[in-house]
Amino acid sequence: MGHHHDEPILQDPQRRRRASIILWALLAPIGALALVMVIVLWPQGNYDKFALDSTMDTAGGASMATGTVMRSGTEVCPSSKGLEDVGGKTLDCNVTYVMPESGGAEIQLEIPPEMLQSRDARPGDSVRYLDLSKVDTTSGSPYVFVDFVRTLPMTLLAIVYGAVVVLVAGWRGTRAMIGLVGGIAFMIVFMVPALIEGGNPVLVGMTGATAIMFVALYFAHGLNAKTSTALLGTLFGLAVTAGMAMLMTDAAALTGANGESSVTLATVAPQISLPGLLICGVLVGGMGVLNDVTITQSATVWELAETSPKASAKELFFRGMRIGRDHIASTVYTIAFAYAGAALPILAIAAMSNQGFGVTLSSGEMAEEVIRILIGSIGLVLAIPVTTAIAVLVVKATGTGGAHGKRAQFSETIDA
Repeated sequence: MGHHHDEPILQDPQRRRRASIILWALLAPIGALALVMVIVLWPQGNYDKFALDSTMDTAGGASMATGTVMRSGTEVCPSSKGLEDVGGKTLDCNVTYVMPESGGAEIQLEIPPEMLQSRDARPGDSVRYLDLSKVDTTSGSPYVFVDFVRTLPMTLLAIVYGAVVVLVAGWRGTRAMIGLVGGIAFMIVFMVPALIEGGNPVLVGMTGATAIMFVALYFAHGLNAKTSTALLGTLFGLAVTAGMAMLMTDAAALTGANGESSVTLATVAPQISLPGLLICGVLVGGMGVLNDVTITQSATVWELAETSPKASAKELFFRGMRIGRDHIASTVYTIAFAYAGAALPILAIAAMSNQGFGVTLSSGEMAEEVIRILIGSIGLVLAIPVTTAIAVLVVKATGTGGAHGKRAQFSETIDA
């Protein structure tokens, strides 16, 4: 049968094989090292002695409980009852009646007014409270409000998110969701216990991030050259992020001891390095963004090569980087505004104080977030040209290309 002029360019099997060998020669040792480090750093399960029995369980007989809001109203505060017997004065406040999940009679809870300013406790809401009824206490109320229970709405939102991803992205979206759940499970089973046992946070973070990226990328995007290229770019970005995080944690005197959770960790698990934990958090936070930009950049180069098979390596690189620069700009905005949105209360306090934004941004927890943004952005920005260059080299080595954008054999995924 004759050949038509618009038929895809055939690839040289030797060049294809050589590119595959080069990619695996780079990735296989990294993957093997990550596997060995997972085995070496795997937690031994001896951290239970550091566990807290339950939140706020500081006195014998105290326990956490949940219940359902039945009604609310303004009346005498339970905490002030009995004060008039000793010459005091009772106070009125918003009292919420709750039916305990364990059964029994309704109880009275005082929910702090600052929590009720934007939203009242409504009938049907689930709340968590501290039960001090079995503890000898001088408090007028044996029940102390702790927080709302948000399990149901969060679960429903997660289900909606998963459904939207699957409906829009199909089988690939399904695999991405499975990879996400698997990655989070791996963090819970490996990374968190290893950190609690006093493992080196940088080693644990790099090992965990590398293992997750290997499995998640290949599982979601297939075992092919595009994915391997993106993985190399992601690992480069993680290495840059780790190096910058270690450097800046010391240079900026970041202690990681900001916030209630950090104080609790320092008290019950002193073997944990809080600055190291901060570095590990930067690595975990950078995984998703790096994965996004490297996969997109790798796929971009392949598409450009398929539509312009005669383009030189230099031309492919600069065309890819034109798209990469737009991606850099949009992703940097995403990272910065995501953190800025979470820090709005701190920014509002700064606006009302005489300290100014400069002092606020350079102090405590806010400084950690700012440096986290900058380090993550540096790793992201540097990963894009590196990924683009690797993709161009692999594309040219495999001879990928073809008129009308037809897929070359080597870049076909195993799930196509």
